[in-house]
Amino acid sequence: MVDVLSVAIGAGFGLVGAVFGAWFAARRQDRMWLREQKLKAGVGFNAAVVQLIDHLRETRLGDDGAGANELVGRMQEARSALYLLCADDTVALADALARRVWGSRPSEGRDDRRAEQRETEDLLRRFTHQLRHEIAGT
Repeated sequence: MVDVLSVAIGAGFGLVGAVFGAWFAARRQDRMWLREQKLKAGVGFNAAVVQLIDHLRETRLGDDGAGANELVGRMQEARSALYLLCADDTVALADALARRVWGSRPSEGRDDRRAEQRETEDLLRRFTHQLRHEIAGT
């Protein structure tokens, strides 16, 4: 009887260990998937924003048709993924950056354009830093 009881206790501990091991592995995989998706969306958003900023230095949004519209579409698609995956602080910075880029247009004064460009680049750096911090914490 003692042998059966010790075998049953050992099997129970083994089963509990297997269940917890599977649960921890599943959680780890979920975190890795989420981190990968955030990274993918962030890279897509950053790339589209930078390309759109470069494009808009010389033209206004919509002036050249397909090129700017394609970049805006890519930026919006990546931003939608960020909405689904990221925390409110990261989403707020992505929104502010998108509004900033959409609202940018060539200004008449060179100093105004430089100041606007610096502010946009600072916002892009803040977004990238926030996203990096969020991904590291996932």
